[in-house]
Amino acid sequence: MSEQQEQVTDSLEVIGEVEDGAEQYLTFLLGDEEYGVEILRVQEIKGWDTVTSIPNSPSYLCGVLNLRGTIVPVVDLRLRFDISVAEYTPTTVIVVLKIEGESQRTVGVVVDGMSDTHNIKPEDIQPTPDFGAGINTDYINGLVSIGDNMMMLLDIDHLLSVEAIG
Repeated sequence: MSEQQEQVTDSLEVIGEVEDGAEQYLTFLLGDEEYGVEILRVQEIKGWDTVTSIPNSPSYLCGVLNLRGTIVPVVDLRLRFDISVAEYTPTTVIVVLKIEGESQRTVGVVVDGMSDTHNIKPEDIQPTPDFGAGINTDYINGLVSIGDNMMMLLDIDHLLSVEAIG
């Protein structure tokens, strides 16, 4: 197991140590920005591996991965968010998430690296600012201050819905 995977495993082992009223979020990096997803939606984290490309798919859909017999679509979040492309490095990982919708399904997202886990109380979450009709922020549940930084909490069901990635 790589050092990165060991750190992630250690982070995931803190599930259950949640303060009263708080929810636990797993955070990851895209460039210098930190994003969070509900930790209970994370199925697993695996190091970057090649995927099978799908012809005529959007640029942010890397392809599919066979995860123990389940075919999992893999989305590069840098490309999905129109962030400049970066080379995949040893810290690049695929976070496998459980998506709710008409049916439950599994989707992998490629991120630059893992960050941490945070206990976040609902009252600490700030609403997403209204940027007007030109900017879609429907996939952001809110923002939270972590130290001197702001972290975006993602609505993965909206961000990775069949309609959004298809």
